[in-house]
Amino acid sequence: MRVVLAEDSVLLREGLVWMLGSAGMEVVAAVADAEGLLRAVDEHLPDLVVTDVRMPPSHTDEGLRAALVLRRSHPGLPIVVLSQYVEERYATRLLSTETSGIGYLLKDRVADVTEFLGALRRVSEGGTALDPEVVAQLLIRRHSDPLDLLTPREYEVLALIAEGRSNGGISEALTISEGAVGKHINNIFTKLGLSGADGDHRRVLAVLRFLKV
Repeated sequence: MRVVLAEDSVLLREGLVWMLGSAGMEVVAAVADAEGLLRAVDEHLPDLVVTDVRMPPSHTDEGLRAALVLRRSHPGLPIVVLSQYVEERYATRLLSTETSGIGYLLKDRVADVTEFLGALRRVSEGGTALDPEVVAQLLIRRHSDPLDLLTPREYEVLALIAEGRSNGGISEALTISEGAVGKHINNIFTKLGLSGADGDHRRVLAVLRFLKV
């Protein structure tokens, strides 16, 4: 997997280069600002982009804005955005576009190397990887919301779907069978009004309703 990395902290950038290289990923460019990120992607056409939200010169949302530009100029390009804190408006802007091949993770997750690398691979394959804290803060419940119809277990299953977990991953996390997971997911689709006509997009549509995007 060929990766373009954008991170203004030298220590974190070099650490990520080493980590990804050790995992068999090729970092074709490691840059420190959004302009460098845009140029590197145009030059190398990577399989995955990993970028910080805040980068020079203003250290506000340069990385996020660059990610949104790349999603338009390179449709389908998998992108993982890293943030120091949960910033709801940034996550919402990112998820308001096509959600396949998108990740939004807190930098603290980098410390869990196995989980972090798994999230990168999931996104590179077209999946979604959302930090659990991001998921929790994006959820805005309303009294009349169909989400109120979900049982506590169904709600847990939907939250794990939003984190990008497969049925097997949900089964392991909740210590239930994959058959039970499948039944919970079908119940979720029914309660959210997602019919079989929605096909394979039902998981994405369910996540979007969960996140209020």
